[in-house]
Amino acid sequence: MVVLGIESSCDETAAAIVADDRRILADTIFAQIAEHTPFGGVVPEIAARAHLDHLDDTIAAAMRQAGLDFKDLDGIAVTGGPGLIGGVIVGVMMAKAIAFAHGKPFIAVNHLEGHALTARLTDAVAFPYLLLLVSGGHCQLLVVEGVGRYRRLGATIDDAAGEAFDKAAKLMGLGFPGGPAVAAAAAKATAPFRDLPRPMKGRPDCNFSFSGLKTALRQRVDALRAAGAFDDTARADLAAGFQQAVVDCLIDRTSHALAMAKADHPTLSALVVAGGVAANQQLRAALQELAAKHGLPIVAPPPRLCTDNAAMIAWAGIERFRLGELSDFDYAPRPRWPLDSAASALAGAGVKA
Repeated sequence: MVVLGIESSCDETAAAIVADDRRILADTIFAQIAEHTPFGGVVPEIAARAHLDHLDDTIAAAMRQAGLDFKDLDGIAVTGGPGLIGGVIVGVMMAKAIAFAHGKPFIAVNHLEGHALTARLTDAVAFPYLLLLVSGGHCQLLVVEGVGRYRRLGATIDDAAGEAFDKAAKLMGLGFPGGPAVAAAAAKATAPFRDLPRPMKGRPDCNFSFSGLKTALRQRVDALRAAGAFDDTARADLAAGFQQAVVDCLIDRTSHALAMAKADHPTLSALVVAGGVAANQQLRAALQELAAKHGLPIVAPPPRLCTDNAAMIAWAGIERFRLGELSDFDYAPRPRWPLDSAASALAGAGVKA
């Protein structure tokens, strides 16, 4: 089985072709960094227009890279949500058009499920496993029990970790995208700030919060500016302190979730991390140490497959196709699409869970 995947939920225009033996035959991405950098963040309307401008060429490049024609495909998978609705619409309509024109099956994939199942594409991880999903819009801990079977243990009650990195980078004047910018600055630190708060640390649940940490950072930046001491050295030390605080919060919450997950699933196979923030090397090292304490392997996909990409969408489509699950051509794109629909609603960003 060979499936074309299309991803356009945020600021990456992507197409990939994946085979059911886990080979990635093509993987193309048009990154919209230049379009959004002047604004310090993703502008939904600009993102949607960029998808319109570049999706045709991106898909064509993937087909050339794989050396295939549309008639060689067994199905078309596309991000059907959640995400910025303008971009999701662009991708869904393109996928429908290709599927209809060439008589191919069509399936709308949950973007979060793409992240959740990436470890099965890269490492053939067996169910069940604990997933830390950390991206620009989502921060969740889920037990992945099977395809379409997700139990949420915790989620953010305000900012996601990636969103917090973007806002922190903007506060410190480090540029966009925030995660890599903060990590690069932190690498130059000589005396990292160690007194920034660790919100929710030690609480009995598995939820996250980053808004208080972001506020503390803003107050520290303001104080340094007022004292005329906000220079490159201060930026680096603040970036290191902020990054460490985020990692500490993620590790604390994940440690608690691991205990809960292992109690219900003694055969838990791995700790998996996915999403854009999973590319952070300091977080990966801390998670590896945590997983070892629990006697589990840590599975972290290559950085290219952590950030938004179409290979994960194609693979999730393959997993669904194997179960005989297809979408109708009247499928409506979804700005919100929880993986665990039975989980209780949370405040703030939790509505995106």
